[in-house]
Amino acid sequence: MNGAESDKPAGNAHRNGGRKSRKYRKRGLLTSPGTLTYIGPDIGLKTKIRRIRYNEQVYKDDNVKSLDECRPDADAQKFITWLNVDGIHEIPLIEKLGKFYHLHPLLLEDVVNTEHKPKLELYDTGHLFLTLKMLHVDSESPISISSEHVSFVLGKNYVLSFQEELTSDIFTTVENRLEASVGKTRRNGPDYLLFALMDVVVDNYFIVLEKLGDALDTTEDQVIRGVQELSLKDMYALKRELTLARRQIWPLRDMVNQLIREDNMQISKEVIPYYRDLYDHIMQVLDTIDSYRELVASLVDVHLSTISNRMNQVMKTLTIFSAVFMPLTFIVGVYGMNFEFMPELKDPYGYYYVWGLMVAVTVGMIFYFTTKKWM
Repeated sequence: MNGAESDKPAGNAHRNGGRKSRKYRKRGLLTSPGTLTYIGPDIGLKTKIRRIRYNEQVYKDDNVKSLDECRPDADAQKFITWLNVDGIHEIPLIEKLGKFYHLHPLLLEDVVNTEHKPKLELYDTGHLFLTLKMLHVDSESPISISSEHVSFVLGKNYVLSFQEELTSDIFTTVENRLEASVGKTRRNGPDYLLFALMDVVVDNYFIVLEKLGDALDTTEDQVIRGVQELSLKDMYALKRELTLARRQIWPLRDMVNQLIREDNMQISKEVIPYYRDLYDHIMQVLDTIDSYRELVASLVDVHLSTISNRMNQVMKTLTIFSAVFMPLTFIVGVYGMNFEFMPELKDPYGYYYVWGLMVAVTVGMIFYFTTKKWM
């Protein structure tokens, strides 16, 4: 992949290698609004930038060697420019890009804040800004979800994409599509490119849900089979991850709906149907999440009921044993008092009589419990 790396030192830990620390700031206390402060995990890699320029006939994947080459030039009007920034932790670099494309400071502030909620904003400069979350499933734990902060800026004839530094670029499929001139991406404007990038994020939601669905199917099978080793902790962890996914995806529904409904110059009428299709996919994802959450809640109830029933069966068995031995204990207790003037003690067959009485009582009680269907 062609790209440019800044010369600024990065943090001490890569995100995939484990989060060692986070940087936070309080609005209005440590910095004023519009002041760029990176909020997120420390990153051990440098920011990479890739610039792709294209039209229906021409595709250019520039080998950017310095940040100044990302500045719009005289040929910018002839092409659709896509600037893909992989890494948002280097503030000087982000500030310089903001000056090149006249981006509002508040927009850049949201770009470098990985804790910011998904949002859509239209600025007076004509920029359409979106920030959303890319979800990933941990390869070591199929019920653990991590989110990646992704931002887009749509201009007159360009799209800027910002993503956290990870081991692989999430937009590789769009790059390959542009290079191969496959589909409608090369024949449409930057608004369609924005749709294609957002569509990659939404498609990845289905992959995440598929893996969570597999984990849910496994849990459901264990609940049905009554596996005693099944952990409530894992079930609640799965429910928590689904809630997290819903919280990250839900604002995207309103954002795309706003793009469809608002009459703005950034989104052409020819591209609106594609955003409607994207909206349908988002609703499908949310419906799937809601159904998964309801299923998890039902499985928790069934599992707790199974545990309760199993305990009731144990208590029932112990109660029957106790009920059977209670009269037997009474009988042996009476004849164990060793009084001298007990007529049965002198009977040579008294021992056998007592045994016969205890056997008869035991058989009678078992017959009674069986008749009442208590056993």
